[in-house]
Amino acid sequence: MKTNFISMKKMFLLAFALMSINMYGQENKANKPVIGVLNIDTKGINMQPDQMGNLLRIEIEKLDTFAVIDRYDALYLIEKNNIIVNNCYGKICLVENGKLLKADKMIGGSVEIFGDIIIISLRYIDVKSESIEKTQVKEFLNLQNELQSMIKITVNEMFGYHNDQDLIMRLTKKFNYENLTTNPDKNIVKLSGPRLGFITYTGKNAQYLSDAKNKGGFDAFPMMFQFGYQFEKQYLNEGNFQALFEFVPMITGLDQGFFVPSVTVMHGLRNNKWGWEFAFGPTINVNTYAKGYYDSNNNWVTRYDDNFISEGIPLTERLDSRGYAKLTTGFIFACGKTFKSGKLNIPVNVWLRPDKNGWMFGASFGFNARKDNDLKLK
Repeated sequence: MKTNFISMKKMFLLAFALMSINMYGQENKANKPVIGVLNIDTKGINMQPDQMGNLLRIEIEKLDTFAVIDRYDALYLIEKNNIIVNNCYGKICLVENGKLLKADKMIGGSVEIFGDIIIISLRYIDVKSESIEKTQVKEFLNLQNELQSMIKITVNEMFGYHNDQDLIMRLTKKFNYENLTTNPDKNIVKLSGPRLGFITYTGKNAQYLSDAKNKGGFDAFPMMFQFGYQFEKQYLNEGNFQALFEFVPMITGLDQGFFVPSVTVMHGLRNNKWGWEFAFGPTINVNTYAKGYYDSNNNWVTRYDDNFISEGIPLTERLDSRGYAKLTTGFIFACGKTFKSGKLNIPVNVWLRPDKNGWMFGASFGFNARKDNDLKLK
C-alpha cells in the first residue's frame, strides 16, 4: 500500500512539472511581441518586394524573439481586411496596417543599389505609440547572391545579436583581388594557360651537358628553352590569400634538339591584394643515365667505351647521352607575381631546384585572356 502511494506521488509530481513547463512555454510565447512584416521596397535588386519581405520574415523568425505573423496568416488577413501592401513602406501606412493585423510591432524598409554598393534600411515601428523605435542602415558590396546573409546581419545588428565578423568583412570590404565571397558564382581565379621559359644548369650537371657525346656528354649549352601548360585549381580562398593546386607538364631542350619531358605538381599560396605567389612541390622528369666509373685520369668510363673493365670496380650512375631512359625526381621552389593588362593576365615566375650535382634555376611567364564570365584579377 505504501509503495502504491509513493508511485502515485511521483506520477503526480511529474504531471505537475509537465503542466508547469507547458504553461511557462505558453506564457513565454504569449509575452512575445507580435510583429508584422509586409513588403520591403526593392530598387535595382533581382528580388520582388514580396520576396524580400518573406526573406526578412524568415530571418526575424530565426531570432525566436517575436511572435511573427505567419506568411499565410498575413495573406489571409490582407485579403480579409482589404489591406494595401503595394507601396506601403512609410510609417503611417505600416501603423494603419499593423492595427488591422493586430500587431504590436511592424517592420519595414528598403533594399537599394547605389553604384557598386547595396544599402539595406530597416525601421522597427511600435504600432500603439505610432513611433519608430529603431532604425538600422547597413552598406554592403553589390553581391546579390548574398542578400540573405546581408538581411541576417542587418537584423542581428538591429536587435543586438552576434554576427560573424569574418562574414561582415567579406561582404563589406573590397580587396584588389577577388575572393570566394565576392565572387559566389565563380570560385576560382583562372590563371591556367601556356608557360614559356628557360632552365639553367650549374655544377656537374652543367659539365655533363657541355661534354662531347663520345665522353657521355650532350654537346649542349647548359641553358635550355622550356614550354608547357599550367593547370591550376583553387581549393581555398579566404581574406587576402588563396591556396592553389598546380599541375605543370613541360618539355625542355627542343631548341637544342632534345626532348626532355617533365611533370611538376605544386601547392601554391597567392596574395589576393598584390598578386604575389609562392609555390613548392615535387617534379618528375625523364633523362638518360648510364652506369660507369672514373679512371685514374678522372675520365668517365662506361660499357660503351672500349677500355671498360666490368669486374672489381664499383660503378656509379650519372647523366650520359649514351645511356638508358630513367625517371628522376626533384623538388622545386617557385615564386612570382601576376600582372594584368586589360583582360590579359600575365604570371611571371622564377624557380630553383636543389640537386647534389648542381642546382637548377629557371624563369617562366604565361598568359591567359579572361572571358566575361570568368573571374578576373583586379
